[in-house]
Amino acid sequence: MSSHLVDSEDSVSGTVGSSGAPGSVGVVVLDGQTLPVSDVVRLAHGTARPVPAGEAMKRVDRSWNAARELAATGRVYGRSTGVGANRNEDVPTEAAADHGLRLLRSHAGAIGEVLPAREVRAMLAVRANQLLAGGAGLRPTVVTALCEALEAGAHPVVNEFGSVGTGDIAALAQAGLALAGEHPWQGPGVAPEPQSLDNNDALALISSNALTLGQATLALDELRRLVTATQVVAALSLLAVDGSYEAYAEPVHAARPHPGSYDVAARMRELLGVPERPGPPLGRIQDPYGFRCLPQIHGPAQDAADALERVLAVEINAAAENPLICPDAGANDSPAAYHHGGFYLAQLALALDHFRLAVTQVARLSTSRLSALNEPALTRLRPFLADGEPASSGVMILEYAAGAALGDLRTYSAPASLGHAVLSRGVEEQASFASLAARQTLRACGAYRQVVGCELVAAVRALRQRDLRPDPDLPVGRAFVLADSLLNDDLADRPLTDDVKVAAGELLDQYTELWRGTV
Repeated sequence: MSSHLVDSEDSVSGTVGSSGAPGSVGVVVLDGQTLPVSDVVRLAHGTARPVPAGEAMKRVDRSWNAARELAATGRVYGRSTGVGANRNEDVPTEAAADHGLRLLRSHAGAIGEVLPAREVRAMLAVRANQLLAGGAGLRPTVVTALCEALEAGAHPVVNEFGSVGTGDIAALAQAGLALAGEHPWQGPGVAPEPQSLDNNDALALISSNALTLGQATLALDELRRLVTATQVVAALSLLAVDGSYEAYAEPVHAARPHPGSYDVAARMRELLGVPERPGPPLGRIQDPYGFRCLPQIHGPAQDAADALERVLAVEINAAAENPLICPDAGANDSPAAYHHGGFYLAQLALALDHFRLAVTQVARLSTSRLSALNEPALTRLRPFLADGEPASSGVMILEYAAGAALGDLRTYSAPASLGHAVLSRGVEEQASFASLAARQTLRACGAYRQVVGCELVAAVRALRQRDLRPDPDLPVGRAFVLADSLLNDDLADRPLTDDVKVAAGELLDQYTELWRGTV
């Protein structure tokens, strides 16, 4: 099969020129050592183009030469031997040239739905950067080809299932066959010229968790933004029920200084324009947990996001290939190949599980505030924010809808790291299931949006009914102006589906930018 292009339903974001390459984009330098999560996201979305660093390409070249020398003179897993339970089977010298392609063909068996462009592009970006760390022993032109594909807007067809968290070998084998000209590409751009891949390239390319890492970076980026936007929504809800600011007072959080909770409380004060030591409440002495415990629940989510980002920063800049090729780490500074388990993603699986559990707590708190907005004792409005018609239901159904979405989110939060697998005739008797954790975290994004979208619709409705207009010079005031301009103001009983769609999509996305001063 030639490296032809097929239509993709998920186009790359960003301006695309007539050549198919993204236009008016920034540059991300890949050096194998310092790539941040944010730049993986930019490359995935096509808002930046990759440039491999010169020194990093020299590392790749040295590693490739060392790997070929080692494979020609000794037994190196996957190069001069089989893989998995076939690790003890030697590959005859005369068969070495074909061994690489046979390995790619046999392992390119990923199944399920074709992945969206941004997820595959994230995989390509992570893998290119990892190769530049210089431990794979892969031919340098493969790195160049991956960067060319990202710049052009082309990506291989990759299917969803094939990894259990010990290497994304099926997905990367599909990418390898695409690079060799035997598997289709998608996207608006021109695929790179076919590569001549042999026994020194195949395992070196697929010995990575690049897809899982790429998906995890995208999920972290979106959910971190959404959790931040949720604070904006919570501030609107707080104003709608005349809530107290005492729960966000600086002395409260200085007395129990968890970093995330302290930052969240400070952000709430900034949103609402209140001092570090706000005065006592004018009405009830304290609020329901949905308002009073917000820093204590949002804070752990921020801490979990920070912990996940630290793990990702290590992994996307890691030479974790098995075996690890070291050009001058052997005796007398000779080349060495180290066989190891550095591909095992326990840290990432646990960090993703922790993050999803923390995010689910944040979403659950949003449903608590939604319930509070339906209470006349808190809003001084009719039950369910209904209009003046007898027995009107108002936003009653939003509690049910949010509860249903929260149910999905709760399911996605089940710890993937509890999974277990014994594979390849018992040689690989453990699995991290980080790949499942990454997919679940991506899926959690949609359900989370729906939950918070329901709260936002109710909060804006309550503020309108009470004729409360937050100061437009404050972040919470700008948030209200945006919502007031986009959400339907009809209070009559009617379907609220479109309202939640706008709130969960466009509004939450804009709310993430409030902190940057661009909205």
